[in-house]
Amino acid sequence: MRYFVVKGSIVRKIWGNPDTTLFIFAGGAAEFALNKAVDWLYFTGRLPADPIGRLFSTVGYAKKIVFSEEEDALRAIDQITAIHKNVEANRGAKIPEWAYRDVLYMLIDYSIRAFEVLERKMTETEKAEAFIVFNAVGLRMGITGLPENYSDWKKSRDQHLEMDMAYSAFTADLYKQYRKHLGPVRFAILKHHRRLESCLH
Repeated sequence: MRYFVVKGSIVRKIWGNPDTTLFIFAGGAAEFALNKAVDWLYFTGRLPADPIGRLFSTVGYAKKIVFSEEEDALRAIDQITAIHKNVEANRGAKIPEWAYRDVLYMLIDYSIRAFEVLERKMTETEKAEAFIVFNAVGLRMGITGLPENYSDWKKSRDQHLEMDMAYSAFTADLYKQYRKHLGPVRFAILKHHRRLESCLH
């Protein structure tokens, strides 16, 4: 029986821990609010209207990819691709390739950071394994311009953070929605998490 992510993989350990998973998406949610492509979240209106619901929906897709047999995982990835293509068709525009890479890079980066904050330092081999798994997701989705190895990914990640982040009216509104749905205490934790990650970068 073939799995998309082999049993014993560090990626399975990362994504099998609910605390680590929530850490990953807290960081991703805080960061993507600052992404220059955040306007795409407002085209459907689903994430601003229900950020917690969208969070758990995304977690469900990610876990299916990480823990399913290969064919089921590939179908899940293809479904994600189809959803994005449908949004593009409805808007009459294409999501920028760099925006696709940004989301993929967040999954790699926060997988590593979450595990290191909550568990232990990862080896370079384990970090490379996290890169390989999610890079494979990107390749299946047809994302272009992906780095070939973990070392190149680190450089590309830094470049994307420099070029693709900006505070906008969408950022302000999305943080407002986060506060509304999360409550002041959880929202304060999310903001603190973003400041911490900014310092780490």
